[in-house]
Amino acid sequence: MKGVILAAGYGTRFLPVTKTVPKEMLPLINKPSIDFIIEEFLNSGIREILVITSRRKQSLEDYIDREIELESVFNREGAHQKLKKVHPPEAHFYFVRQKEMKGTGQALLLAKPFVNNEPFVVAYPDDLHFGEKPLSLQLIEKYKKTGCCVLATLHDPPDINRYGVISMADDGIHVKDIVEKPVKGSEPGKEASIGRFLYIPEIFEWLEKGLKEHTSGEYYHTYAVRALAKMGKVVYKQVDGMRLDTGEPCGYLEAIIRYANTIPEYREVLKKLLS
Repeated sequence: MKGVILAAGYGTRFLPVTKTVPKEMLPLINKPSIDFIIEEFLNSGIREILVITSRRKQSLEDYIDREIELESVFNREGAHQKLKKVHPPEAHFYFVRQKEMKGTGQALLLAKPFVNNEPFVVAYPDDLHFGEKPLSLQLIEKYKKTGCCVLATLHDPPDINRYGVISMADDGIHVKDIVEKPVKGSEPGKEASIGRFLYIPEIFEWLEKGLKEHTSGEYYHTYAVRALAKMGKVVYKQVDGMRLDTGEPCGYLEAIIRYANTIPEYREVLKKLLS
């Protein structure tokens, strides 16, 4: 199965740093966000990865590409192992630019030639996952059982109105509808969709149809997901493991602290600071 990383956004919540540094390159200590997604894909058996970028994000390609001169220097210094994971030989990366910020729905259409009529996993680098089983693999296993699109969800998060909230069909498995950022008290359910999706290739038909009918503003994937849901072709998978939201500064700060707490040498530093 192939993987798609949506990395074209401006990252306006992190200005001014994102004027020159892509949000996907902001690190949790020494590891940029996009690295966690790549690692998740590889651990889920995904080897073909498309990164959808935009202008001023050349550093993403540079980061994933090999740097022979640095490797040679670091090899002499004994630090070359730290670079090996950045460009694993088993992975094949492809890049395409979204020339105008017209929303995730339009960005996904750029992946159609790459996907080649196969199911694929889409990841937003804002959402990082830590757990025994990679999140993408959880979605793949759900797809193998159902043959449907799969939405990763959190159950009843405290800020549920920030998400797309799904309503379930009577069977408790399929998604009946999804409402983006519902008004508080009007939520159609308690499952909140996060930035990890597995789509069947039929999604492109509905993305194209919705784009033709779209009149103004950014165009999102919700139209196509709702259309497929009405046909009984969308299910959900509650996230097993820890999800960290790096999409805004407070969440990013929390993510750094939580990630640091999983590593013994950094955990000791946190203990000293918080004691």
